[in-house]
Amino acid sequence: MTIAHPRPSEPTLSVQRAPVDGNCPQCGTSALQAYPLLSEGGWFDVVKCAHCLHSVARNPGPKLGPIELLADRI
Repeated sequence: MTIAHPRPSEPTLSVQRAPVDGNCPQCGTSALQAYPLLSEGGWFDVVKCAHCLHSVARNPGPKLGPIELLADRI
């Protein structure tokens, strides 16, 4: 029997975070990272400080987040 959605082998989920040049305006560290974020308002592309979690930028992201519909490619 083939399982359509096998259990993940990783113990936790994670998202790729890209380093961003600059310093945090709140705490002054150079630990800025860009990544997608899901909140009560939907998906956003954010830049946050990895040290204090201060939001430097928050822009609306794709409506379905990481899910890409074939119709969107046309």
